[in-house]
Amino acid sequence: MLTSKQRSYFRSLAVGEPDILHVGKEGLNANLVVQAKDALKSRELIKGKVQQNCMEDVATVAEDLARSTDSDVVQVIGSKFVLYKRNHMDPKIELPKKAKK
Repeated sequence: MLTSKQRSYFRSLAVGEPDILHVGKEGLNANLVVQAKDALKSRELIKGKVQQNCMEDVATVAEDLARSTDSDVVQVIGSKFVLYKRNHMDPKIELPKKAKK
């Protein structure tokens, strides 16, 4: 589960990222899940887009894909979504340090 500060940080990182996943008229299928797992393993943060010809809702697709890949939904906005999964063996994204009180 991500905190609001982590979500905010990941959203700022995702702004410049290209859409890697494209969910089309077939919806969520096994090939798309495998592609998402591979992308999450190498990048940790991925952005996807649900095409207009897809019959499923964007939020539903993002939640189902997050459940299938064991990742977290960072953001769903319009037809796009962002997923994050930490790679414990080779982390790519360094989370900001917590401020001391």
